[in-house]
Amino acid sequence: QVQLVESGGGLVQAGGSLRLSCTASGSIFSINRMGWYRQAPGKQRDMVATITSSGSTNYAESVKGRFTISRTNAKNTVYLQMNSLNSEDTAVYYCWAWGNRYEHWGQGTQVTVSS
Repeated sequence: QVQLVESGGGLVQAGGSLRLSCTASGSIFSINRMGWYRQAPGKQRDMVATITSSGSTNYAESVKGRFTISRTNAKNTVYLQMNSLNSEDTAVYYCWAWGNRYEHWGQGTQVTVSS
């Protein structure tokens, strides 16, 4: 079992920055990939960025060049640095982890960008 706890969401003005953190606990040895998804009101949950245990990253086109995903050497904490935020980035951001054929989700953290 893997537990994911997010932090770092909040309210920011357009053009500003936020950093989200997600710490995994439990059976972290089973985790192969971690990442972030987001869900805006009335929309589906979409991938924002993912990172593998070897450090390979993948980003949604809409955030390339603005967001950066990273993880600690212990590989149990993943970060999402978000710069140049705009109103379209407003959503609940969910931490995600995958490994050993299971995926796990955090409870989500709200990010609101005011224009």
